[in-house]
Amino acid sequence: MKNIGKHVVVVLRGILFVGVACIVGCAPVQERQADDSSKNQLIFPLPPDEPRFVYEFTIYGSADVVPQKSDSGMKRMLTGESQVSEGMVKPYAVAVHRGRMFVSDSADRFVKVFDMPEGRYFKIGDDDQGPLVKPLGLDVDATGNLYVADASTKAVMVYTRDGKFLRKIGGPKFFERISSVTVDAQKQRVLVTDIGGVSSDQHKILVFDAVTGAHLFNIGKRGIGPGEFNLPRDVAVGNNGQIYVVDGGNFRVQVFDSNGKYLSTFGSVGKQLGNFARPKEIATDAAGNIYVVDAAFGNFQIFNPDGDLLMFIGQRSERDGPARYMLPSGIYIDEDGRVYMVDQWFKKIDVFRPFALSADAGFLVRRPKTVSSK
Repeated sequence: MKNIGKHVVVVLRGILFVGVACIVGCAPVQERQADDSSKNQLIFPLPPDEPRFVYEFTIYGSADVVPQKSDSGMKRMLTGESQVSEGMVKPYAVAVHRGRMFVSDSADRFVKVFDMPEGRYFKIGDDDQGPLVKPLGLDVDATGNLYVADASTKAVMVYTRDGKFLRKIGGPKFFERISSVTVDAQKQRVLVTDIGGVSSDQHKILVFDAVTGAHLFNIGKRGIGPGEFNLPRDVAVGNNGQIYVVDGGNFRVQVFDSNGKYLSTFGSVGKQLGNFARPKEIATDAAGNIYVVDAAFGNFQIFNPDGDLLMFIGQRSERDGPARYMLPSGIYIDEDGRVYMVDQWFKKIDVFRPFALSADAGFLVRRPKTVSSK
């Protein structure tokens, strides 16, 4: 990814458009029309530039991961019934571990789990041990433990990969308006974003010990200067240990070292490629590149470790489709380099595969036969 040429920016400049930035229960599903032929693949960027990503598939609900029973097709044909799929009401963030997708649904009050390799669907946070109220940001550690930023309980709830509640980090005495959580695996720390508010000075990142839950230190304060935040939205930790913070109200990404010392900034408010209008979540890949979702642009932009724009994927649209977004929010890069993009308006997760990665490689290779719930 590091060698994506800057010429891509020149080719693509001017294509970006800025726009203004529900309920789904069980919806009937339609057959997914799969086509693996390369000529029908949606590739990014477009020729003549070297391809980097391929649109792979979209998740709308449980029917996209749970295999049909052998007699279900015949039964529906005889009875006229439609297969139903439990969809997402207001998805916010996504985290992935070995092909298992965890999606926070802030309106439905659960984390919904879509496991394609195992063909499973279940929910986390719907029991008495570790109930969720308004789950927002998510992350997983190396073993698959799930960390959930709950805006209503003002705490980070920690679960096993299968949904068993383990512990709580933080609480109302630490947070005012929690929005995201990020696991720093190397340092065994948890970084939690407090977005604050218009009348609050609590715009900062709080750092905790991932094992004991002890509060270690804070990064930033409210302001517009270097190292200061105005409505911070999300945090990512790069492979170099650097900390990247989406400083939403200041329309930029700020970079800190692993101890919270300010290093640099990239991005500014504007309508051109490399600018930000409504930045939301952030992620990093194995090469150190940085992916930033912008809800107004309807895309995610990819920057190199120095903050130079490499390319973007997606466009704002009132019509659903691959790489089309009305209100994108969450993003995640898995172990294989696949990119997962959440759109709240269309209630979906789009998945993009690195062009160099074979379709039958990685943790999503054991895909069951499914039908699309859209």
